[in-house]
Amino acid sequence: MAAPILATKLYAPPPRVKVVLRPRLIDRLNEGLAMGCKLTLISASAGFGKTTLVGEWIASCGRPVAWLSLDEGDNDPVRFISYLVAALQTVKAGIGEGVLAAIQSPQPPQAEVILTALLNEISIIPEHFLLILDDYHALDSQAVDQALAFLVEHQPPQMHLVIASREDPPLPLARLRARGQLTELRAADLRFTPTEAADFLNRMMGLNLSEAEITALEARTEGWIAGLQMAALSMQGQSDPAKFIQSFTGSHRFVLDYLLEEVLQRQPVKVQTFLLHTSILDRLCGPLCDAVLESPSASGQETLEYLERANLFIVPLDNERRWYRYHHLFGELLRQRLGKPKELPDYHLRASVWYEANGDLVEAFHHALAAGDFERAARLAEVAWQGMDRSFQTAAWLGWVKKLPNAVVCSRPRLCMQLGWAFSDVGDLESSETYLQNAERAQAGAMDQDESKSLPGTIALIRAGNAQILGDLAETVKYAELSIQLIPEDDSYLRASAAITLGFTQWATGNLEASLRAMNAWMEDMQRLGNQVFVIASAFAVADMQVILGHLGEAEKALRQAIQQAVAQGQEAESVTAHHHLGLALLAHERGDDAATTEHLQTAADLGQRTTLVDWSHRWNLAQARLKESAGEWDAALELIDEARRVYVKNPVPILQPVEAHKARVHLKQGRLDKAQAWVRERSISTGDEVRYLDEYEHLTLARVRLAEGSFAGVGDLLERLLALAETQKRTGSVIEILLTQALVHQAQSNQPQALTALERALALAEPEGYLRIFVDDGEAMRLLLLDFRSMIEKQGRSNIHPLFSYLNRLLAAFPESMEVMPQSKIASPKHLHLAQVQVSKMIEPLSERELEVLKLLRSELSGPEIAQQLIVSLNTLRTHTKNIFNKLGVNNRRAAIRRAEELDLF
Repeated sequence: MAAPILATKLYAPPPRVKVVLRPRLIDRLNEGLAMGCKLTLISASAGFGKTTLVGEWIASCGRPVAWLSLDEGDNDPVRFISYLVAALQTVKAGIGEGVLAAIQSPQPPQAEVILTALLNEISIIPEHFLLILDDYHALDSQAVDQALAFLVEHQPPQMHLVIASREDPPLPLARLRARGQLTELRAADLRFTPTEAADFLNRMMGLNLSEAEITALEARTEGWIAGLQMAALSMQGQSDPAKFIQSFTGSHRFVLDYLLEEVLQRQPVKVQTFLLHTSILDRLCGPLCDAVLESPSASGQETLEYLERANLFIVPLDNERRWYRYHHLFGELLRQRLGKPKELPDYHLRASVWYEANGDLVEAFHHALAAGDFERAARLAEVAWQGMDRSFQTAAWLGWVKKLPNAVVCSRPRLCMQLGWAFSDVGDLESSETYLQNAERAQAGAMDQDESKSLPGTIALIRAGNAQILGDLAETVKYAELSIQLIPEDDSYLRASAAITLGFTQWATGNLEASLRAMNAWMEDMQRLGNQVFVIASAFAVADMQVILGHLGEAEKALRQAIQQAVAQGQEAESVTAHHHLGLALLAHERGDDAATTEHLQTAADLGQRTTLVDWSHRWNLAQARLKESAGEWDAALELIDEARRVYVKNPVPILQPVEAHKARVHLKQGRLDKAQAWVRERSISTGDEVRYLDEYEHLTLARVRLAEGSFAGVGDLLERLLALAETQKRTGSVIEILLTQALVHQAQSNQPQALTALERALALAEPEGYLRIFVDDGEAMRLLLLDFRSMIEKQGRSNIHPLFSYLNRLLAAFPESMEVMPQSKIASPKHLHLAQVQVSKMIEPLSERELEVLKLLRSELSGPEIAQQLIVSLNTLRTHTKNIFNKLGVNNRRAAIRRAEELDLF
């Protein structure tokens, strides 16, 4: 579950009753909006009224506003994006739900993928609005800076970004400035003019200063608003303002020290005590202040309300006036004044206890750390781990624990184990192993062995996960089996996690039936533990396995049942079924049901906006690539495959169709044999390789490259070995593809009987499940082979009784209509002649006279060497002519070339 959003960070400062109107600055800001600037930057040191100015502007600019007040906690990119989305949702309800789900997944997509999705949603907001990031200087995170730079670079025109900061953010400001896309207000702009200073001092602060006194004070403070405010507070009740102003000199630091003394000394002792002791808090509420002060003379809430009325640098954070904060500069100076009294650790410890009791483990940890109570801080980190890990705040949690002394960490076996898990989650496997070893050493010396009885099994499970990340199957099996032995019998969740880790290794070896049994056991365990969402989410993996086994009907059944369960469970469960609808779309596409394909794709796209599953973007792009391939849009398919590779996040599902091999297949369909051959060379793959399930797709791709080349050495043997392995493992889906490849290879070698035998076997396996695209997507060569098979049945007089005849007709009807060229006898008029010429010109590039001569000989019974001898050319030259003929006719073998030439009346 996601960490709760602190609503006070999303509140714009409420309009003040008394405020110095600054029309010159408001006009500057409005001018930037009118010119279509992307960014408004308000950059100046503390106390220049940045937030107040923005608050005044948004009250009159007439645009909706998304406000986000930043703090150090937002250095975590996940938290930053979460709050960014929450702010945007104040403008457009529901925006970014998919983004939130994605960043809360176990392995969130890359930042650019997440931000791109968010920008796409922003781009459809109908009205122009402001996104305001206040106190950006509080952040010190390269990842957040990069995310912001990406947002600015690709910012939709209806969004205008406003940043208020004490320092310039690391953005390409020079480029934005040169393009006229930046509005800037800096200290020189923000400082009060003499007129504004007079309005502030006399009207707002109730002083009665002369023009000369105002000018002097404005000059001494250099128009610094906070300095003027503190000076005005100190001057209230002064009998000689001129003398005070004359003594008001020096740098800001010394002036502020002086004013702070003056302000504090004029407050009652109980108020001074309250201000100093509560200055350790970033946010204040009455009960928290009471806990820190322990025995306050007045309730914390009463004192906070008094401070607000007295305008003593306190800022309300919500409309209910429950939470407040001190003006940043004022708080810093209060802490400086407080110093480090011996009671300081007690104040922090009391705050830590209060925060823990009220469920805020983040603040509880930080105050325990500030109190120097490292054992308490370590305990709080251990308690917080599970919740933060499950809400995908691992990086933030690591930031905490790194602040603890190493000796404290290494003395706590559970904390070391959690660190090992956390470093594994962020991909730092070396650090993960270091802390796992520390956990083992700490556990060996622990007094209470029962408290950590599940530790050895958990450590083994983490090591299994690390091995899986590295692709080390043997180590994954070793540690997964060890974890099953070590995890206590009563820890059902960890035992189920270990079992499914082991089960996924079966998938990687091609033992789909064993993997499927493991997956079903995992789902039963999750059902028993009440984790219905895991049960539903796991169904898409079951469907994947069923497809490989050739059980399309069972795959569809698993997906539909899971979708029904999700609907019954509600929105949270339903959001994980994007994969399921995508799976149904691909099944419908394979079976030629275009309407169902479109319907499920749309549903998948909608649900994909809020799915939490880590590989959604990867799967979506691969599915789109497959559809583009079927449509013959090769370039688009290649782009989508590249995008799928870019967004891929490592996960336990084995990679069965490597991206480069997939691209090689598309290149073959494009007629780019050179590209496919380059893949073969780079991959260093050969027909003599040992066959493994994980390499099956690449080996079949190699066979198709050799088919396109007309180089068949070793191809038949490779396909036989692949077929034997697939049949042994009962992977019918694989068997069908291998048989079809065999059929095409036999066809290209003019071995028609074996081609038809392999085809008939494939048809018999495919027909009960309704396969269609696997045949159609093989193009003209497959169409001709199917026609030959149908012709054979018809010649045998078995068309009415053959079990595959109607299936054959359905497959042939699904191929794109070939362009029928009218016979020579029908070309009887100039009109008919013109039509025939147009048809031929659309079909092929004209053959040369030599190529026509070669084509006629290809129609004969002569072998290749015999044709070369008759033409008096080398065999290599003949191969060159043949390759050119094939390319021009759009075929890949001799028999198909003859058939196409006959259709075109080239003989």
